[in-house]
Amino acid sequence: MFRIVTLEREFGSGGGAIAVKLARRLGWTLWDHQLTSQIAQRAQVTESAVASCDERVDSRLYRLAKAFWRGSYERGISLDASHAFDADRMMAMVGEIMRTIAAEGDAVIVGRGAPFFLREREDTLRVFTYAPHDEKIRRLVAAGKRREEAEDLVENVDKERSAYIKHYFNAEWPTRSLYHLMINTVVGDENVIAMIMSGMEMHAVHRPEAALRGVR
Repeated sequence: MFRIVTLEREFGSGGGAIAVKLARRLGWTLWDHQLTSQIAQRAQVTESAVASCDERVDSRLYRLAKAFWRGSYERGISLDASHAFDADRMMAMVGEIMRTIAAEGDAVIVGRGAPFFLREREDTLRVFTYAPHDEKIRRLVAAGKRREEAEDLVENVDKERSAYIKHYFNAEWPTRSLYHLMINTVVGDENVIAMIMSGMEMHAVHRPEAALRGVR
């Protein structure tokens, strides 16, 4: 029985909005922006500081500077908390929070490497949403973005997500073998939710059957 759904998404495919509706339909807790708040509270930094590291890798220049700082005579000097918070620290905290969320169950988790963190859990359904370029632009414009801004975001955000997954999990993004379902959201949000719900039911039925076949 599935107790967790991770929803990874191409930017602009509507994955975040679909996760909201799915969590509401299931009566489960949604972990998306709430993760940002949770991390900010634990790290004692602003939510904007957390958002700036969200699904991103620190710049090469920053990583070099941090390595230099760690090896310098001044490494004992304490840094301001907002300056000390970076993508590496965020990833460590995300891993801790993911384990807590998974233990509690009944959760829909958006992005943040969740399918990689929870890849060994049999109670986790892993979903990836994607969409054609024009559909992503349409969704973003409908959400209030200017077309030029939407084009820029679609062009660049997924590159950052891909670099994030490569850096922290040494994997390509998306890793197709990782997901139970990969869905084109051009079919509409309600149809996507219906597919996910159906997928949860089908996998729940087939897994015991597969286990029984294995002992014959």
